[in-house]
Amino acid sequence: MPDDEVDHGRTFGAVAPAYDDHRPSYPDAAVDLALAGTGPGRVRVLDLGAGTGKLTRSLVARGLDVVAVEPDPEMLAVLRARTPGADARAGSAETIPLPDGDVDAVLVGQALHWFDLDRAVPEIARVLRPGGVLAGLWNGGDDGVAWIRDLGELSVHGRRVPDNPAGGGSPTRLPGAPWFTDAHQERVTWSRATGVEEHVADIATHSWALLSTPDERDAVFAAVRGFLRERVADADGRFTMPMRTIVWRARRA
Repeated sequence: MPDDEVDHGRTFGAVAPAYDDHRPSYPDAAVDLALAGTGPGRVRVLDLGAGTGKLTRSLVARGLDVVAVEPDPEMLAVLRARTPGADARAGSAETIPLPDGDVDAVLVGQALHWFDLDRAVPEIARVLRPGGVLAGLWNGGDDGVAWIRDLGELSVHGRRVPDNPAGGGSPTRLPGAPWFTDAHQERVTWSRATGVEEHVADIATHSWALLSTPDERDAVFAAVRGFLRERVADADGRFTMPMRTIVWRARRA
């Protein structure tokens, strides 16, 4: 992984509580797609790059046998504090603290694009049982909606620092042969009730904002506030955000 991507991926701990407060969770339909094919009965799932536990909590609520692995100590501390009883462990995609063939599925929420895939893919394959599922999920605004595209163009304009290499969708490189097969991608659209300031608080936890200067960041925030209040928000600053979750899934070869 290039050094600039590593730096981007290690910025979130500084805002871990805000990340957990303001980033969206994953819709049930997307989690269903990610888990498809794991079979009946007790399923053991690894939430890899679990962050503050946005996806972990959804998996725990389903009664699954879940282990969450996260490298950033600040993110991990929030996960443990806000997900009581979770089996949350320090570790990374490149060094997973689990034995061989330990899990039926590995789910990765908003993080697969940060991994050093040359090292992470064999390691993920190692902990998966034969035929196990690897799935990545990415939340973002639904770019099938015109005003979401306009907002995206506006918020990108003037940034010195780009956003994550996934571009808000899926990364250009994904795990494949010889470790994984039957890869495919699906898309779930949904809606999120939010407000202007809540949306700004969300994008303030994105890597480009964390690595920008205060002046650069605040200029984008001001433009986003103006757009939302003029185009979509009501008098109280509330609006509905059209969302999409991309689910990429493959099977252990």
